[in-house]
Amino acid sequence: MDEMTFKPGDMAVYPAQGVAEVVGIEEKEISGKKQRFYVLRIVDSDMRIMVPVAKAQEVGLRQIIGEEEIREVFNILKEKEIHVDKQTWNRRYRGFMEKIKTGSLFEVAEVYRDLYRLKSTKTLSFGERRMLDTAKNLIVKELSVARRMTETRMEKEIERLFQA
Repeated sequence: MDEMTFKPGDMAVYPAQGVAEVVGIEEKEISGKKQRFYVLRIVDSDMRIMVPVAKAQEVGLRQIIGEEEIREVFNILKEKEIHVDKQTWNRRYRGFMEKIKTGSLFEVAEVYRDLYRLKSTKTLSFGERRMLDTAKNLIVKELSVARRMTETRMEKEIERLFQA
């Protein structure tokens, strides 16, 4: 599959921004060359982003995950072992930021799990608390869309994983 294809009305995931709705496909002329763009509306912020159709995969635009991947995300979240070494918070923060930018829900789930577990043993920095919220938001949004359930219900389901 060389080029991902989305059509208006499809839901997709844009790295670090989260779930987006494909609201249209436009053709624009840029430096004398016609290019097609996906017009995305980020569900969370209502921000609009245009992604060249030819570069969609390159920028990490992807489809909403399926049931099998959802189970894998839940398994990542359930893991009790946290892989946070004794590095400074700003180095840890940069590492977490890289994972979030990949757009992979598995990486985002690792960030959320590690920060969630870490906050029970130490006070998180302001940046880490914001990142914990960001990671949680990205996970809840995508999983609630994937499972067609409310975000509140999905949030409760995720909370239960940490209580188990």
